[in-house]
Amino acid sequence: MALMRIVHYPEPVLLTVGKPVVDKDFGTDLESTVSDMFDTMRDAGGVGLAAPQVGLSQRFFVMDVPEEGVSNPLVFINPEIVRVEGEQVGDEGCLSFPGLYQSVKRDMRVVVRAHDVKGELIEHDLTNLAARCVLHETDHCDGIVFLDRMTVLKRELAKRKIKHLQKTGKWE
Repeated sequence: MALMRIVHYPEPVLLTVGKPVVDKDFGTDLESTVSDMFDTMRDAGGVGLAAPQVGLSQRFFVMDVPEEGVSNPLVFINPEIVRVEGEQVGDEGCLSFPGLYQSVKRDMRVVVRAHDVKGELIEHDLTNLAARCVLHETDHCDGIVFLDRMTVLKRELAKRKIKHLQKTGKWE
């Protein structure tokens, strides 16, 4: 088990569009990185972790949103949102924003196409928390952070809280 360092906002890698994973990138190194990302995500108590959050400017993420109490680890490389529908509003957190939770509006259902860690094309139709997680992590791949999904007022309040946490040394 190798834990990776989770970068915190406003690290530039979080605000940059990740580079697509190309054929030559698939293989043992990518599989090892994905395994380390799962370990890091679980150790931090998260349900999703995108490559930019561990300092890698690439388009992939891992997630594990349990289904009926059973672990469901998934990897999405070069994710592409095919279709969305519905609406949900709920508290959202982010491992790159430790201790910060805000109400965010997301789509209720998402169909996402990507590649798995072996390079095979996959497609998932997900709802509820799993849909929220896919949309949140895909945003990370696009250089979008959940602050960008908040209302202006909530964003300003969140930024004030971050500044306070930075001043008190509780934000690394």
